[in-house]
Amino acid sequence: MVQIAVLDDWQGVARQSADWSALKARGKITFFAEAFADEDDAATQLQPYEIVLSMRERTPLPGSLIDRLPNLRMLGMTGARNASLDMAACTARGIVVCNTTGGGYVDSATAELALGLMLAAARGIPAGDANIRAGKFQHGVPVGLGLAGKTIGIVGLGKLGGYMASYCLALRMNVLAWSTNLTAERAKEVGATLVTKEELLAGSDVVSIHLVLSPRSRGLIGAADIARMKPGAILVNTSRGPIIDEAALLAAVNDGRIIAALDVFDREPLPVGHPLRTAPNTVMTPHMGYGVRETWQGFYSQSVENALAFLDGRPIRVANPEVAPA
Repeated sequence: MVQIAVLDDWQGVARQSADWSALKARGKITFFAEAFADEDDAATQLQPYEIVLSMRERTPLPGSLIDRLPNLRMLGMTGARNASLDMAACTARGIVVCNTTGGGYVDSATAELALGLMLAAARGIPAGDANIRAGKFQHGVPVGLGLAGKTIGIVGLGKLGGYMASYCLALRMNVLAWSTNLTAERAKEVGATLVTKEELLAGSDVVSIHLVLSPRSRGLIGAADIARMKPGAILVNTSRGPIIDEAALLAAVNDGRIIAALDVFDREPLPVGHPLRTAPNTVMTPHMGYGVRETWQGFYSQSVENALAFLDGRPIRVANPEVAPA
């Protein structure tokens, strides 16, 4: 029977998010609930598998790993793109890469979490929860920041940034926006004001990042940018960790200059002993922005469809069609 690996099931949701019965009838499925220690560990554990179904960018899939998987014939990825996958290496090996499309995906889920992180940071919700569970009450809980009348600066005003703008307008906040190609017309469309990057950072009580990671956005928010932010401002990142200079961020939260509300990190899972785990002035979640029930149902159901179609010799949702059978 064909060997099938389902990677990155860190929340243990894969089995109940789709009907796997038809695929189980065709092959042996192994669900991986833990992250691989490193590339060597991934190469060793994945060596027997002919089909690998991965989740977003959780397990890096560079060419150096792809070339160490001699049995791999089909690779599934969720979403339309995967910055950590070497597509060229797959194509060179004749490995069919299939992705997933909309389906049950809730396209506002990440923006909803950004809103939640902003509120949690502004009102000290995690500290209040910890106090209650420790038998205490208000002592030591930071004084909250009322958001009505305050200003949020949104970096990246695509679909997710637009949703965030609408949420903040409902909170009666002022909305500024900036990105490299943002137009005044697009900003006005969602009730925001287009400003320069420098004006946004200096004038915002909250800064929220909503950009795709690319060579242009990597390190976009550096030490000089963080230094421009208001004392006590909140920096929300639900996009990708490397967009913000991690060392500069750590210095700022340790000095008490800003509050960081983070769902994403330079390395994921965040390593045990990483200084962010004990940093003050932070609210953190484990990259769960897109991870809602509807998302999982869409991702995993289409991943099953992709694998079955490949086994039938008629692959669908192929990202590198030059290797698909005619």
